[in-house]
Amino acid sequence: MEPTDHLLAEAQRYGYVEADGVWLRPVLNQPARQIGLVKETDDAALRYFGQRFEALRTKVDALLAKMEASDNKGSFLMKAQHLKEQLLTYDGLGDFASLHRRLSEAEAAIAVTVAHNRERNLATKLSFIQEAEALSESVEWVSASEKVKDLRQGWLKTGPVDKAMTDELERRFQAAIQVFFDRRKAFQADKKSMVSRVQNRYRELIQQAENLKNSDQFETTSRQLKLLQQQWREVNGNLPKKQASELWTRFRAANNHFFERLKVHIAAQQAVGAPGAPASPEVLLARKRALADRAEALMAVPPQEAIHQAKALQAEWKQVGTVRGEESDRIWQRFMVACDKIFELSALEYHLRKRTDGPPMPTAPAERARFRASTLRELLKDDHQELATLRDNLDKLSPSAANDAFRQMLQTKIRSFERKIRTKNDLIVLFTQQAQAAG
Repeated sequence: MEPTDHLLAEAQRYGYVEADGVWLRPVLNQPARQIGLVKETDDAALRYFGQRFEALRTKVDALLAKMEASDNKGSFLMKAQHLKEQLLTYDGLGDFASLHRRLSEAEAAIAVTVAHNRERNLATKLSFIQEAEALSESVEWVSASEKVKDLRQGWLKTGPVDKAMTDELERRFQAAIQVFFDRRKAFQADKKSMVSRVQNRYRELIQQAENLKNSDQFETTSRQLKLLQQQWREVNGNLPKKQASELWTRFRAANNHFFERLKVHIAAQQAVGAPGAPASPEVLLARKRALADRAEALMAVPPQEAIHQAKALQAEWKQVGTVRGEESDRIWQRFMVACDKIFELSALEYHLRKRTDGPPMPTAPAERARFRASTLRELLKDDHQELATLRDNLDKLSPSAANDAFRQMLQTKIRSFERKIRTKNDLIVLFTQQAQAAG
């Protein structure tokens, strides 16, 4: 009887019987809830639901034991999360808070392990890429082919990295290997290879032109396309007439598409100003200043509506036209900061609506402002951690030109997180001032 009595005592500790119903006491920020009915006696019902809890605890123990013994702890993450969610609806009587804490700790440990493994995998894959890029210029065809084969096997056996980097790393690795095999093929058939290289160069220029043809950055893109035209002339490839004509037709079509759009853009700018003449820099500055004022005024608009208006203002900004000078730069800075605040406010409100744990949102204005500031400080921790990881990955890159595209991607992400952090800090100051004014 002792195990049963202990089970009954535990069940009575976490539950009770009321009006022929079995109830679980408040736990995990949830109110008391009815989990069943008394079919025989009160004690029998309590023991039954105590046994159900013990079955769940045994399941958690088994999962955590398997996870501890496994080298691939990341494979247990979804199972741990599913069990953690199940705690909120499971019908049993026992220490759910303890199980929740254990599963949360396991989840955090898995996250640390996964992050560590991904950093290690990143370093490994970067070394593979550097070896592959070094081999891409080798003329030792037999030995280099064996090394490339080994690199491929090592690449496939290496675990995943951060999703944001996966495609670029894969592209670089495969590109380096492809360069090697292309050169080996060229060694075997020199004349055919020469034609192929010319074709590939033309196609690269065509692809770049087609990627640019729908750009709205008209001044920058005009310069880029003119540079591509110069590079096309410098190729001076000797291809069959029909093939050369087909490639040139594609390249010219991409250029014509953009410059026709440029004509329409210029005409639209002229139509906005005085008839028959483009708007003056002073008029353009006034329009941009008005857009900055409207963006800053969105702080008083509900976030869900403000974000739509901010996107509309960004679209209007692109249509105003280009003005150079320090005043234009200052207005652009105002506009950008105001829009950033709207987007961060919208993200904050979405986070607050979707959270399922923690204290409820306060109702008093001062407390609400303090609560939002506190939440932003918590979110900042993740931003700082992500920024530190990106900077560390950037520092690990070798300075070779082959890394330029990947380095540029990392630098862009770093600048984005720096802006997010600055914006969150500005909002924290704003909410703090609001709390002081209301309190």
